[in-house]
Amino acid sequence: MIDAKLYTLLAVVEFNSYTRAAEHLSLTQPAVTQHIKQLEKELNIKIFNRVGSEIKPTNEGNIVIQYARRNIALYQRMKQSIIDEQRHVRRLTVGITHTAESNAVAEVLGKYSSQNPGIIITIISDSIDNLYDMLKNYEVDLAVVEGKVKDTSINSLLLDTDSLMLAVSNNSPLAKKSMVTINELKKQPLILRGPSSGTRNLFTAHLESNNMSLDDFNVILEVDNIATIKDLIRRDIGVSILARSVCLDELKKGKITVLPIENLSMIREINILYHSDFTPYKDTCRFGPTWSEVGALHLCCVISLSLHFLVFLRVRQTEQMVDICLMLYIIFPAIFCGFKSYAFIRSKRYISNEVVAK
Repeated sequence: MIDAKLYTLLAVVEFNSYTRAAEHLSLTQPAVTQHIKQLEKELNIKIFNRVGSEIKPTNEGNIVIQYARRNIALYQRMKQSIIDEQRHVRRLTVGITHTAESNAVAEVLGKYSSQNPGIIITIISDSIDNLYDMLKNYEVDLAVVEGKVKDTSINSLLLDTDSLMLAVSNNSPLAKKSMVTINELKKQPLILRGPSSGTRNLFTAHLESNNMSLDDFNVILEVDNIATIKDLIRRDIGVSILARSVCLDELKKGKITVLPIENLSMIREINILYHSDFTPYKDTCRFGPTWSEVGALHLCCVISLSLHFLVFLRVRQTEQMVDICLMLYIIFPAIFCGFKSYAFIRSKRYISNEVVAK
């Protein structure tokens, strides 16, 4: 069981108020205060400081909050995993960015789930930074993110590369060009993603490397929803910087035009991230499936999903099937199922007496 004081702690963080946390938890305000004081006494630290009317976590408090979230998430997942085991299903929670949400990722996950009975996939869409936090806190199993991997403690598998382009209406004079210059772009009404967007941050970083900033451009709108941005482009309201992968359907149907920007080669990686806990460890469990087996099982799942993504993206972009990819596309799900069956048989035959926790 999770200590009730941890739930109280997270409620105080969420509502930034002892009183509102008490109302949410159906406790008295003194009871909430007492829970926090008990935690501080147990850990010999101060968790919160008051700054005016706000409650700010201390550095030590942030560590406690991080582990509280992680422990509660693990506990909830443990309960769900027990239910799933009894139902003979496997649950996979995948975090994707808003860019990934707008391209083929959701479709690939849906097809993967339909081709693998007994696997339930939950998709969570959020910013890259939040997805890293969710992965560390065990709120997601996998995350599909753009850009280089920020945290070396998280395992990653390079899925593909993508490039940022200028997306314009077919009616725009720029649509007739093969490439647009920076000076031409500065004259256009520019629609940008939100400040937390990886797409916007990459564009901004390239501008700064060329001694420019967003102040040099005619930014008219900031919109987080990519579908809305593409609709505004089609209506000739403005132009935008978007990943080419999110424009594939529109390009295929001839609805918009995308162009490279002169001297701005904005190419980035697309990676699948997964828990470092599943790295194979030698002789970690004396009985039952070893962590090497579990690691191999999980890695096969990651690789299988990766190949689904890779093949699907390549088909979407070139409309041709590469023979070697097709072969791997078929083989790896089979290997995954083999490991799954083997681990299941081993788990029924033995009982592990050690738990690895990180």
